[in-house]
Amino acid sequence: MNLKDGLNFATKLTLKRVWNGLSILGSYGLSKITKEPNIKGLPLAIGFEPTTSCNLRCPECPSGLRSFTRPTGMLQKELYERAIEELKDTLIYLTFYFQGEPYLHPDFLEMVKFASERKIYTATSTNAHYLTPNVAEKTVKSGIDRMIVSIDGTTQETYQQYRVGGKLDKVLEGTKNLIAAKKRLKSKTPHVIFQFLVVKPNEHQIADVYKLADELGVDEVKLKTAQIYEYENGNELIPTIDKYSRYKDNQDGTFSIKNKLLDHCWKMWHSCVITWDGALVPCCFDKDAEHPMGTLQDNTFKEVWNSPAYTNFRKALISSRSEVEICKNCSEGALV
Repeated sequence: MNLKDGLNFATKLTLKRVWNGLSILGSYGLSKITKEPNIKGLPLAIGFEPTTSCNLRCPECPSGLRSFTRPTGMLQKELYERAIEELKDTLIYLTFYFQGEPYLHPDFLEMVKFASERKIYTATSTNAHYLTPNVAEKTVKSGIDRMIVSIDGTTQETYQQYRVGGKLDKVLEGTKNLIAAKKRLKSKTPHVIFQFLVVKPNEHQIADVYKLADELGVDEVKLKTAQIYEYENGNELIPTIDKYSRYKDNQDGTFSIKNKLLDHCWKMWHSCVITWDGALVPCCFDKDAEHPMGTLQDNTFKEVWNSPAYTNFRKALISSRSEVEICKNCSEGALV
């Protein structure tokens, strides 16, 4: 976080939230020592999936590929509000994305406002195609704290190679509308980020995206490495610049993931994801919800978070993380 964004985040902290965070951190540390899935407290961060629908067809995204085995749908507002009411005293960070484009949900900004009114830090990620002047103004008024705009290219030719079906001019127009709305409403939020997913077709435009962000008044640029499903024998999307690749070139035509996959994962203690239909899954790498820990349709959040299914999953991960399918292509998870 930059200074302004960090100070805004700090305003969300309360004694209850800090104590819960320390409890989670302590139980995570204990679990690393004992190799037992002890957990005290509730997650510091959760992701809610507004929808699995998307207007684009990005090649490494299940939404874009329309490759889900799970159904497509829209998050029920009532289910969402019930979960937030249960977690409002301990939850610090709430992301409104998993798969799909959040702005396709008709009540998306109302849900943001619901969390913002409870002093929870809110963030989303969008392809920015729906940020008309009116929607941009409503976005600022919702109180959302962070807006990640996916821009993966500074020319249409490059942008469309990954953001298939997308229009760069719509992204730039939407970004301008959002920044103009912030100025008009004299709002410090949202913190606007250009997220640049570095792949081989766009790696030559890294310097250009920083320049473009500066010209538009975007607050920050984040370079993100790409998760690639078929990487073992190489892939046309793997960057040639090594530090932007999740995969190691073995110099024999094969590639391997750089992450050592240590037998612990901070994500299993401090966060989780809730799909549009209320399934609670362990992390954002479980894109097809193949490891549901339970559902908020039938249970409270606490019941699922502390359920035998979740405990057994954490134990399996501690025992041998490399054997857990969704972990095999993971670039993160460990907190040193």
